[in-house]
Amino acid sequence: MTEPDGHVDDNEEGQAAISFRGPNCAESAEYSEIIFEQQGAIAVLTLNRPDIRNAFTHQEMIDEIVDACQRVQDAESVSVLVVTGAGSSFSAGGNVKDMYKKEGMFSGDPNDVRQNYRKGIQRVTLAFQRLDVPAIAAVNGPAMGAGCDLTCMCDIRIASDKARFGETFVSVGLIPGDGGAFLLPRVVGFSKALELAFTCRVIDAPEALRIGLVSEVTPAERLLDRAMEVAAEIAQHPARTLRLAKRLFYLSQGRSLEETLELSCSFQALCHHSPEHMVALEAFFTRQRNRDGLREQA
Repeated sequence: MTEPDGHVDDNEEGQAAISFRGPNCAESAEYSEIIFEQQGAIAVLTLNRPDIRNAFTHQEMIDEIVDACQRVQDAESVSVLVVTGAGSSFSAGGNVKDMYKKEGMFSGDPNDVRQNYRKGIQRVTLAFQRLDVPAIAAVNGPAMGAGCDLTCMCDIRIASDKARFGETFVSVGLIPGDGGAFLLPRVVGFSKALELAFTCRVIDAPEALRIGLVSEVTPAERLLDRAMEVAAEIAQHPARTLRLAKRLFYLSQGRSLEETLELSCSFQALCHHSPEHMVALEAFFTRQRNRDGLREQA
């Protein structure tokens, strides 16, 4: 079904896959496995395979996610990326049917599978790791295995009250092959990450909030609106400064204080000579003069 100001596709689970198309959409890229669009300074990437619960271990979807991340990285007009899933699932992670049949990236001998991971899903992890634009995961439903790790590839996670999370690799005789052993401990802490990985326990949104896996939980019908509100709050700030700030935080992980301070002063020197800095200062002093004027009138 298509409406004048938006695009809604029904899927087999009876949910709606929302596509931000219309007069307020600056750009809409055509993909077959994802939906990728830009609204002002905010880009939205929607995993669009609800028929397989948005599993993303097949090459077509991997290629499209990586390509979309590169578009965001290259586009100076983009300040924030929102990632979500079509249908009732965020992402099931790996396609277990392909695993069982030894098809796709799970085909071949052990060396083939190793190379398949490198050329496949690990490219998604690296694409997000190299992304300087802040990324928000709007987790609309279950995020299992690599789907859970995909949320951790983003900087901020906002969960629907229908979201569930599971680091469930061990339950199917696997380990996190997508970088989850690196990502999850940095979000919830080492011990809690081990607990989730070893037990394969699936947790609900309130539990995810309690352990810091997500920053907030919102009703399902409000999820995307809330993610866009947070994105807009971020996007009001200078785009290039946001990118530098994100890169500084990530580069500081695992470095000494001295190394972090050196990175900080180098990045800060660039900021002090940026036009965005002067514009922000002028706006600050304008607001201050207006406040002073109102006080004098009072």
